[in-house]
Amino acid sequence: MSVRGRDGLGGRAAVVGIGATEFSKDSGRSELRLAVEAVRAALEDAGLTPLDVDGLVTFTMDTSPEITLAQACGMGELSFFSRVHYGGGAACATVQQAALAVATGVAEVVVCYRAFNERSGRRFGSGVQHREPSAEGVALGWALPFGLLTPASWVAMAAQRYLHAYGLTPEAFGHVAVVDRRYAATNPAAYFHGRPITLADHAASRWIVEPLRLLDCCQETDGGQALVVTSVQRARDLPQRPAVIAAAAQGAGRAQQQMTGFYRDDLTGLPETGVVARRLWRTSGLAPADIDVGILYDHFTPFVLMQLEEFGFCARGEAAAFVAEERLPLNTHGGQLGEAYLHGMNGIAEGVRQLRGTAANQIPGAGRVLVTAGTGVPTSGLVLAADG
Repeated sequence: MSVRGRDGLGGRAAVVGIGATEFSKDSGRSELRLAVEAVRAALEDAGLTPLDVDGLVTFTMDTSPEITLAQACGMGELSFFSRVHYGGGAACATVQQAALAVATGVAEVVVCYRAFNERSGRRFGSGVQHREPSAEGVALGWALPFGLLTPASWVAMAAQRYLHAYGLTPEAFGHVAVVDRRYAATNPAAYFHGRPITLADHAASRWIVEPLRLLDCCQETDGGQALVVTSVQRARDLPQRPAVIAAAAQGAGRAQQQMTGFYRDDLTGLPETGVVARRLWRTSGLAPADIDVGILYDHFTPFVLMQLEEFGFCARGEAAAFVAEERLPLNTHGGQLGEAYLHGMNGIAEGVRQLRGTAANQIPGAGRVLVTAGTGVPTSGLVLAADG
């Protein structure tokens, strides 16, 4: 385990623009067009033009390559382009990559983006279908023959162990779903706007893979989201209040796998999140008590509880009570359960809005926001802070 001190990235770059398409189940247009719409909206929000951009960062499993997007948006020369692996675990790492490029002078204005027809096109929730031979496929070979074919089934194994270890029932997961959907109900951009749920609704929803019910699983979304990153100095001359990147980190645990790490010592935690948590707290100099809003990746409700525990907001096994008592404003946009499933990019945008003071469910005085990316896979995280 690393014992290094804080890194030198914090406070050198900021998110200055956010833009998104509508969130739907059938966009009716290509993924490239969704990406272009989101990027143009983010640049307009930042008070910049496509010709100001010299860097692009996206995910693997993306159908809109950087050079294709640059051409479609009318950008000029690029000096930096990068992709981050491992699905939703890449979300915050795209901003980290952008910040690294800006802080080192490799690029001046970097756009991070993600766009897909994840409901009307390729459905990530459908799990493994045809795969070319790969090392990752070999790892999956220890789970697939036993019927663990989808992300929900992979998470259910850890979720069942978590309930057993701490003497809990599936209602523990329902608290996350209820909080997310309550915030989504008052967020006009959310797919589930106007549709809150209760614990009884959660308990009545159908089983997907025990102990996960339908309302424990994030939705599938068509849409795009983009973010613009530049230096803090330049950010101060732009129209929007900058969201300073106080800390950014990636993390993979020992013997890390992709959501099927059933042979590690303990199934009740998320070691990769622990790596990120230690780095973020060390670099930012902050602690859980300093965070005003938590935007935690919620592809499945059990992993939200485990993230809270890995970050030290509460003791092991106590996260359900922590959420039920609303000790921390959590996923104020509705999360991926309630707003949209954009692999966590819309969560970063919500963190920026909270710091600007423009969120639909604004938390008064929000000055520091923790944002996390996909868990169960190599992951990433950010601490965003108000400038000054």
